[in-house]
Amino acid sequence: MTANQKEYDVVIIGAGPAGSLAATMLAQRGVNVLVIEKSGFPRFVIGESLLPQSMVYLEKAGILGAVENANFQRKNGANFSDDSRYSSINFGDKFTEGWSTTYQVQREKFDSLLAKEAEKAGAEIWFENTVLDVQFDNTGVAITGRGQEGEYLLRCRFVVDASGYGRVLPRLLNLSVPSTFPVRHALFTHIDDTLDQQDFDREKILITVHPQYSDIWFWLIPFSKGVSSVGVVCSTEHMGRYEGSSSDKLWALIAETSQLSELLTGAKERRLVSELSGYSSNVSKMCSPQFALLGNAGEFLDPVFSSGVTIALKSADLLVDPLMRQLSGEKVDWEEDFAAPLKVGVDCFRAFVEAWYEGELQTILFNPPSYDNPIKKMIVSILAGYAWDEKNPFVKQGKRYIDLLAAQCA
Repeated sequence: MTANQKEYDVVIIGAGPAGSLAATMLAQRGVNVLVIEKSGFPRFVIGESLLPQSMVYLEKAGILGAVENANFQRKNGANFSDDSRYSSINFGDKFTEGWSTTYQVQREKFDSLLAKEAEKAGAEIWFENTVLDVQFDNTGVAITGRGQEGEYLLRCRFVVDASGYGRVLPRLLNLSVPSTFPVRHALFTHIDDTLDQQDFDREKILITVHPQYSDIWFWLIPFSKGVSSVGVVCSTEHMGRYEGSSSDKLWALIAETSQLSELLTGAKERRLVSELSGYSSNVSKMCSPQFALLGNAGEFLDPVFSSGVTIALKSADLLVDPLMRQLSGEKVDWEEDFAAPLKVGVDCFRAFVEAWYEGELQTILFNPPSYDNPIKKMIVSILAGYAWDEKNPFVKQGKRYIDLLAAQCA
């Protein structure tokens, strides 16, 4: 690879779902795109339970067929439990028209698939390369990177940060600001499960609330072929009460539940338990005429409703039209055409996450309106990822409506 002074229309940092989808859609339109990815693929990452809204963007990019042929576990809803109460939602019972099913995916396979589709579309991807510096001037963007052959300099007309938790541009440009969410801690791993020997619906994720502490919750995401993802989220203070390894802490917390603990009897870890702390993030600026932040590189809320990949794919989709117009010489209002539309759905998800930890949304989910009630359908739509459907009153008035409904359901 000879890269000194090489020029591109667009350089994308990160080959996760946001970066690969953006690269695919831009390359399909004739844009000269390079993706710089720090890791070698395949690589492990969480964010494995997709939402039906995601299917819209995969279909729009023409890569849904490849995803459907990959034999991922189909997903049609979610179950909730706190050992004394139980609730189930089906995405088909939603307010918004569109996809009602999606997939639960091992991200090492899913991300590799999307990256290959980007390369098929004509994008270049350099794996195991690191962005060291980004400088802007009147003629474009200069990017200093490092790969196996040493440092190099690239130039491009526009740079996209889709680096996820790496948050390359927020770090280099001092864009990071504190999240409004408390610092939380996650432990997670993959297991060989025994769910097929039990009464368990593999087409739904199981969210379990700790029977004593409503701000602690667990996920159980079944994949195909007897494999699942399991994890817990709690405050760092609470996590500090447990001793031993990460694995010891995870299974000690699981043992404090009844249903989940029973479901995981006989499960065996496939990989070491990983930890992630202080993952919620925010930035002072999402975009400019020379850069844009996609997905987690801009703002990450919380894993509780699996919104991460949906926001990532939505941000990639929103990027393409204004960027194509700018590359053709048109002046673009990036705040109006990219950041503001993205913020609509992010703010909606934020209201639902806040209501989850404050307890109102748990009250609603465990004491739901009847299935023929349009209010329940509106809530199911948000949980299915349709957080940009402004016909749904919960999109713009989420927290206020949740508070009113919770008071009734209580």
